[in-house]
Amino acid sequence: MDEAVLKVDSIGVGYGQSRVIEGLSVSARSAEIVALLGLNGMGKTTLMKALIGLLPVRGGAIRLGTEELTGRSPHERVAAGLGYVPQGRLVFPTLTVEENVEAGLVRGERRAPPELFHFFPILKEMRRRRAGNLSGGQQQQLAIARALASRPKVLLLDEPTEGIQPSIIKELAVVLKRIRDERGLTILVTEQMLSFALDVADRVVVLSRGRIIHEAPRAGLDERALGKMLSI
Repeated sequence: MDEAVLKVDSIGVGYGQSRVIEGLSVSARSAEIVALLGLNGMGKTTLMKALIGLLPVRGGAIRLGTEELTGRSPHERVAAGLGYVPQGRLVFPTLTVEENVEAGLVRGERRAPPELFHFFPILKEMRRRRAGNLSGGQQQQLAIARALASRPKVLLLDEPTEGIQPSIIKELAVVLKRIRDERGLTILVTEQMLSFALDVADRVVVLSRGRIIHEAPRAGLDERALGKMLSI
């Protein structure tokens, strides 16, 4: 088994005095897509914000390869190799597509890598258009391209199918697997849409009340039992 690229060890996360996540451990290997599933309020977005440094962790550790990320700022974590696409996409609406992608650059680069548009050709056609004029699906592609501009080792995607039409969701699953295969990228994705998660994931992790209650490889997964866990 490959050694974990991202390793989260016994972290706690909360808001004020309220603990949302307690003693959570999860990992992701090289070129693996891990889907974190769970109902609303079970800690998925809280975990993503903790991984990128928007929320402090209470105890435990977050490691990217051999680097300890706990205590580092979001900017430092991106520079270390974490890419992040937040829930709701949060593109810069008044900037062009190209300017949005360039906002994700690090390490002294000034121009968007042309190969990014290989994955999202529609963005190449619209590179001079303002991001606020794109559809929800196009904005999601843009947010992913912006995160990829930093050349991450691990990409964090929080609820990427939210507000996107079904045809685009299917395309997104195909593109994410291409990115994994062609870039050797590790992807951690939170999701409520079971069909998308099963399309894209190599491994599925179910979160409930800030704890992992089930974990299994996608191959041979009992979809009926998984569906029951997510309908409680």
